[in-house]
Amino acid sequence: MGSTNHTHAASANTAVNDLRSALALIQDDPTQFITTDHPVDPNAQLAGVYKHIGAGGTVMRPTRRGPAMQFTNIVGFEDVSVLVGMLADRARVAKLLGATPTSINHLVAEAFNHAREPVVVTRNEAPVQEKVYLASEPDFDIRTLLPAPTNTPVDAAPFFCMGLLLGTDPQTGHSDVTIHRIAVQGRDELSIFFAPGRHIDAFRKKAEAAGKPLPVTINMGLDPAVYIGACFEAPTTPFGYDELQVAGGIRHEPVSLVKALTVEQHAIARAEIVIEGELLPNVRVREDQNSDTGHAMPEFPGYNGPANPSLPLFKVTAVTTRTHPILETLVGPGEEHTSLAGIPTEASLIRALEAALPGFVTQVYAHTAGGGKLLAIIQVHKEKAFDDGRAHQAALVAFATYSELKNVILVDQDVDPFDTDDVLWAMTTRMQGDTDIITIPGVMGHVLDPSQQPEYNPSIPAKGVTAKTIFDATAPYRLKEQFTRAQFLEVDPRPWAPQLHVRCAPWPRLRME
Repeated sequence: MGSTNHTHAASANTAVNDLRSALALIQDDPTQFITTDHPVDPNAQLAGVYKHIGAGGTVMRPTRRGPAMQFTNIVGFEDVSVLVGMLADRARVAKLLGATPTSINHLVAEAFNHAREPVVVTRNEAPVQEKVYLASEPDFDIRTLLPAPTNTPVDAAPFFCMGLLLGTDPQTGHSDVTIHRIAVQGRDELSIFFAPGRHIDAFRKKAEAAGKPLPVTINMGLDPAVYIGACFEAPTTPFGYDELQVAGGIRHEPVSLVKALTVEQHAIARAEIVIEGELLPNVRVREDQNSDTGHAMPEFPGYNGPANPSLPLFKVTAVTTRTHPILETLVGPGEEHTSLAGIPTEASLIRALEAALPGFVTQVYAHTAGGGKLLAIIQVHKEKAFDDGRAHQAALVAFATYSELKNVILVDQDVDPFDTDDVLWAMTTRMQGDTDIITIPGVMGHVLDPSQQPEYNPSIPAKGVTAKTIFDATAPYRLKEQFTRAQFLEVDPRPWAPQLHVRCAPWPRLRME
């Protein structure tokens, strides 16, 4: 991977090693971070507030993209605050990782070239074990210990939405980290939803086949690099690859782990909160067993999915925390999911496309309309007529690289892939539906897209199978001159309008060398 016009802010990239040091980078900027001590109920009210502050994404309008928000007065809880939206703005994530909004995907892609395996530290070096709450104690109740929010009044249960599971393959010893939907079901019980193909679910199935529980830690309140690195998927991170190595590559120093206190597993030493426990073999629970709402929670496509009738049960053995811990959460379908899923998606596609078509693809954006998973804008650099075909090949490589991707829009060098108006302009003036739309039916997709089911289209054989579509919004090379945009005189407008924050240079188009 060649140089790509990064601004590697060394202080931002190396000084951050946990959530608190990340917050220190933005806490004095009210456009990036605000805090409130006004009482808030974690049951739907907290998410309802943040919907208007900074959720963005596919949240029902009105919503906006804005600062992260820390609630310090949680009704019913004294010693814990709740942080939402830490990653709900691409510019904020870029600052936290030492990049720019347009180079962050390239920086994360390059982290694979500097991957660092995690290291194990002692308990004295693990602030997450400052406080210990054992589930064996008679007064233990995770429902009163941690304020798991609900996103809407009809959620199946309170959910931990930023819980990073750390599990180990019982046969090979390889560890993995992934984020999953975690519902609070009782004083020491959680249910966990695994989308098909997730690695820790494969570990669970192996343990279950042997009649054994799978020891797991659930880690919350983390360095943003850990969350971003954890969201890579196969084939970029194949089975057996520990994604914590990616976070080590981003920070150029390894993630610190510590031995869990009650199960044979490790925890992230500088987390805010860790839940220790086991996924029990052959035990299933209904996700809405305590609420009977029929709904789960709002997922990234923007819809409330149905409550799952049969989910694995996680038995809590302990909770460890920092002093005055910060519980980190997100608004399910918002911009934060786009950062978590989309930036790793972009980095995966950049790596694969550069390997397959060197120098041809100059930028990739996993659009927030698809929650960072379902829709990609791919910018290509055509230099000859043959490149019309290479553009379509780029889309096929993208589909092969990221199986959950549903739609690809191809655009030229003069179109800003991060500007939806510009992309729609290209689709309107450089695309004909009968010649420039290519569909590929019957391909695996994502089960949380409600259109991917036989009830929607009888030709779909099972839930999570979809038609994939290429929208070629690039100008045919032979007609390139006819599609030249009107060229204005390039002027610095600041002497005439010094009070405005204007962009004085063309938006940055990145080129891999």
